[in-house]
Amino acid sequence: MKKQLFILPLLIIGFCSCQAQPLNGKQSFTKQDTLRGTIGPEREWWDVLHYDITVRPDFASKSITGKTTIKYKVLPGQRTDYMQIDLQDPLVIDTIFYDGKLYINYPARPYYKEGNVWHIPLPKVKTGSVHTISIAYHGTPREAQLPPWDGGWIFTTDEKKRPWMTVACQGLGASVWFPCKDHQSDEPEEGASLTVIVPDPLVAVANGRLTSKTPVFIGKEDGDYTAYTWTVQNPINSYNIVPYIGAYVNLRDTLMGEKGKLDLSCWILDYETDNAKQVEQVKPTLRAFEYWFGPYPFYEDGYQLVQAPHLGMEHQSAIAYGNEFKNGYLGKDLSGTGWGLKWDYIIVHETGHEWFANSITTRDIADMWVHEGFTDYSETLFVEYYYGKQAANEYVQGLRKNILNDVPIIGPYGVNKEGSGDMYFKGANIVHTIRQLINDDEKFRELLRGMNRDFYHQIVTSKQIEDYIIKKTGLDLRKFFDQYLRTTKVPVLEVKGNQYRWTNCVEGFKMPVRLKNGEWIYPESKPKKLTAAQLSGGFEVDPNFYIEVKKS
Repeated sequence: MKKQLFILPLLIIGFCSCQAQPLNGKQSFTKQDTLRGTIGPEREWWDVLHYDITVRPDFASKSITGKTTIKYKVLPGQRTDYMQIDLQDPLVIDTIFYDGKLYINYPARPYYKEGNVWHIPLPKVKTGSVHTISIAYHGTPREAQLPPWDGGWIFTTDEKKRPWMTVACQGLGASVWFPCKDHQSDEPEEGASLTVIVPDPLVAVANGRLTSKTPVFIGKEDGDYTAYTWTVQNPINSYNIVPYIGAYVNLRDTLMGEKGKLDLSCWILDYETDNAKQVEQVKPTLRAFEYWFGPYPFYEDGYQLVQAPHLGMEHQSAIAYGNEFKNGYLGKDLSGTGWGLKWDYIIVHETGHEWFANSITTRDIADMWVHEGFTDYSETLFVEYYYGKQAANEYVQGLRKNILNDVPIIGPYGVNKEGSGDMYFKGANIVHTIRQLINDDEKFRELLRGMNRDFYHQIVTSKQIEDYIIKKTGLDLRKFFDQYLRTTKVPVLEVKGNQYRWTNCVEGFKMPVRLKNGEWIYPESKPKKLTAAQLSGGFEVDPNFYIEVKKS
């Protein structure tokens, strides 16, 4: 039973980061973990403005060649002579250009490699100045073994044995396939462009909008190639930038949303057109989420759903879809209530990430509950929008059976390490419990819309989100967040006769609880007495609160 419970959240996590394993009950981290997970001296002095990426995969050899141009701005403050560029083994750098000129690797101050990091010395320039560094590279990238959980480049075939390729790299990092500043805190303010060169008649799809399609001559024996260039106007996290390469056909539609006309596009393999009806769920999903969260955050780049050879991922404006055109999670209901079989899990969940993860992004993946907790709760809100509040309550309560409470939801900072997979199911129930404490559905909706308005396209910390919720609700939730995010303890409401109190809690935890009869109780660590009104009709706690009740 324990093993089965462990497997289920792992499959939802969306990636399997290869981090140091626990040593004698404590996690051990390396310098590579710190270089990857921290904004150190060679990262803090420059800000990415734009990525311009070109890549040509070779299916036969499972290799890629590419070039990335990074436009960046020099920030105020002290700086080192070196720039940290992340590019994971076994990919190698071939040539570097600085501000358009060939970079000379002087012996006295050479660039050098340290694991998955390349240290490149650059001339000191004025604060506020803008420059470019272009890096040509090649190699056989890490191949995904169980995408998207064990990520990397995916080389596979469709049912007709034609090449089908993409990338899944959340947690693992975009540097698994192109050189970049591989840290979640620095998104290119001016967007990104991705040019993918593929043999005809394959089609290359990526984030944003197709801005050019150009024939390319590679060699006489290579056949005809086409370069597809896709452009994103909005800031985008590097792990969200991905190519999809396959025998795709395009289905188009539009949605009149809160900000006007939103272009919708679905890319599916050419033999899957009979399943196109499934993707019609995109429109009702977007309508529900615009109601709860506010306008879709990327109107300029449109919305795309792209069939992928793995389950799914929240790639901004080009969501990866691999749910086999089934309702539920590969045909299963994660809540066990039946409500999860009425809609396509991947369409709903990954679309929710456009608000939480893609627009509101955490600085460190240790705080990833902000992405996954609110997005997992978006499923509940979708159910409520179309099936009613009781159905939604049943759905979110049903998710609790998947919670492990193994390690805290918030992970260690600065080492590219997420916390517990409970960030999904427990995260959703944390949000649901906050909703009960607000005790006003319209105020709760305004809180969600306010978050997406006030943190629109921003990088945040868990602390910022916690403080925002506390300020907007007027509730002192400091101990609440410490309890649910930073410990594995579920609060226990202990009831003995006509007395009640909190146990298994952090010091100072005082969360009020609503009873089924509508009365509220205000437990503390010291016992209190129940009133006649509270006991009327029998003492039963409203099950929408994620707590445990122990009666004796």
